[in-house]
Amino acid sequence: MGTMLYIATAEGVVTLKPDGSGAWSVGHQGLKSWDINQIAVEPSAPGRVYAGTRGDGVWRSDDFGETWVKPNRGRLGPGKVKCVTIDPHDSDTIWAGTEPIGVWVSRDAGENWSSLDSVWDVPEVAKVDYPVAAVEPHVRDVVIDPKDPNTIYLALQVGHMLKSTDGGKTWKLLNKSVDADAHTIVPRPDDPSHLYLSTGGHSSRGHDSGTDPAGMGPAENAQGNALYESRDGGESWSPMAMNIDREYAIPMVMHPKDPNILYSSLATGSPGSWRKHPDGAQTTLVRSRDGGASWQALEGDREITLNYGEAIAIDPQEPDNMFVLTRKGQLFGSTDAGDSWKSLGVQVAEVSNMEAVNV
Repeated sequence: MGTMLYIATAEGVVTLKPDGSGAWSVGHQGLKSWDINQIAVEPSAPGRVYAGTRGDGVWRSDDFGETWVKPNRGRLGPGKVKCVTIDPHDSDTIWAGTEPIGVWVSRDAGENWSSLDSVWDVPEVAKVDYPVAAVEPHVRDVVIDPKDPNTIYLALQVGHMLKSTDGGKTWKLLNKSVDADAHTIVPRPDDPSHLYLSTGGHSSRGHDSGTDPAGMGPAENAQGNALYESRDGGESWSPMAMNIDREYAIPMVMHPKDPNILYSSLATGSPGSWRKHPDGAQTTLVRSRDGGASWQALEGDREITLNYGEAIAIDPQEPDNMFVLTRKGQLFGSTDAGDSWKSLGVQVAEVSNMEAVNV
């Protein structure tokens, strides 16, 4: 059994495999004409992978990324997809979050889709105003409770989060003491009401004169930098990693065998500011071994510091083996659970996310 990487890039989905000598090389590159925002791999069938495109819905490969099909071609479905999630309770149920804000679900592996327009019943959704002119407010992450298929979380950029406990019929805004720029939500498998969250630090940087984009009050209500946790299903939040002076995070990755071990990548400022600083994103890779109670800064390569560790993946079978991709597509590996990193000599296009599988 070997490890393979699926990578979502601005030029399609790239698969990477080791060649036996420790070197990594591109196996396939599909959907080259599409910017891929996220990929999702079916856990029980690692050859099946879904890709959310920036404009042409969700595509699927059943042969490890060698060929791709759009299952619902000619039928209604999502368009500009920002995230894709495979339901942990039914691998044929696929969720897609879109730009502008929208949620779609397929119950037959992408063949047919229906829109959950109920998200717009939450009054605050219409008030979300994304600060970048070229991007509309959107759903950044869709997460299904690992024990309850009717409990669903949405990360809105930049409008906090929504939660449904009835399969998407109704939604509730989650915005208590947490940053508005929600990126990645991770529930603990042993206690799904205990959630971890990475954010863009929108509130901590004092945007919009201290008012959050969803019009819900002063930004100082979010007492934190970039990482948060909730122990009550998102009703309230507490900051994490306050010992590390960074306020922007995208990845939040949990160890596949120990939910107390977490990883993230923290940066200073927002992406638009990185090019102005000699140290770029000033990235710090971080790890917690105690369920988020404390966080340790990890030593990273200079290129990771400059260009940001956009995606983190852990080998499902050998969790000490880890991978980090910079936003610019440089791949780094660790064989000691993140204590040290080395370049794997691979360069791909601009990266959105990455998944490691065993084949």
